[in-house]
Amino acid sequence: MSTKSILNKSSLEFLENYLNNASPTGYESDGQKIWMDYLKPYVDTFITDTYGTAVGIINPDAPYKVVIEGHADEISWYVNYITDDGLIYVIRNGGSDHQIAPSKRVNIHTKNGIVKGVFGWPAIHTRNRSKEEVAKVDNLFIDIGCETKEQVDKMGVHVGCVITYPDEFMILNDNKFVCRAIDNRMGGFMIAEVARMLHENKIELPFGLYITNSVQEEVGLRGAEMITKTIKPNVAIVTDVCHDSTTPMIEKKIEGDTKIGKGPVVTYAPAVQNNLRELILETAMAKEIPFQRLASSRVTGTDTDAFAYSNGGVASALISLPLRYMHTTVEMVHRDDVENVIKLIYETLLKLENEETFSYFK
Repeated sequence: MSTKSILNKSSLEFLENYLNNASPTGYESDGQKIWMDYLKPYVDTFITDTYGTAVGIINPDAPYKVVIEGHADEISWYVNYITDDGLIYVIRNGGSDHQIAPSKRVNIHTKNGIVKGVFGWPAIHTRNRSKEEVAKVDNLFIDIGCETKEQVDKMGVHVGCVITYPDEFMILNDNKFVCRAIDNRMGGFMIAEVARMLHENKIELPFGLYITNSVQEEVGLRGAEMITKTIKPNVAIVTDVCHDSTTPMIEKKIEGDTKIGKGPVVTYAPAVQNNLRELILETAMAKEIPFQRLASSRVTGTDTDAFAYSNGGVASALISLPLRYMHTTVEMVHRDDVENVIKLIYETLLKLENEETFSYFK
């Protein structure tokens, strides 16, 4: 199977639509509906939970359950305080980067629809050159063109409204996908593509496959923590993003050595079950899929941790997509890596034996 054939025209249309849609943490349902609509022809049924995690299931009656997972939410801001002059101060919803905010355009989500605004910033002429003020959460403010608090209220903006960036999908130099929220809607996209390939290649899996798009990862892996108790899986293969450490100002001695275009990244960490990880690595080598290695010290910081330590222990592993500029509006990945992550998950599922325990004590 040629890597070049994995993504087709409808795949890329779905990807663009899915990335451009806003799905801030806690408000993922619109994006989940887009995802479920795309996945529907390739699965037998769906389950959803109270907070919006969505799961497409193949072979729902099978006793042995395998999860492939990404997370659906993107970082954002909340309206926190409105001044008498109609300016808006914010707090984070997830790990939003204060340094990229000044002069960014924003969408404030209200019951009346989107209200446009900008993160204002003092002109260079007015700043004290001897003591440059840096952007911090407590000095960032949004201007929506209002002069009073009452005007802000009339536009439907209130404390608790969620704020996202409007930046949309683009392709650089033919093979670099750029957008906000590639972390980790690209994960949801990749697992959906695995389901499509299984369907189109008429693969009959011997186990139940749970294609899981979890909510609220950015605030502590919360969606995965909930849904794993519902599914009670035997195995979980998680996909998220990791850092390309080859761009300026990143210390490889701390972050490791991973680069976009060099293949999926397989993580070593306490939460990663060694036998499952070795199955993934053996699959990559057998199918000549390029890969990179990364070590995590105590936690992976991804939904892998939530699955691994649930239900008395679930054999879990992490296949990451190397990414530049994480938690900015110009997150960048390589098309080849996207296709190879899809291929690696797909081929691993084909090698995974029904009822495999991954026990160290056979």
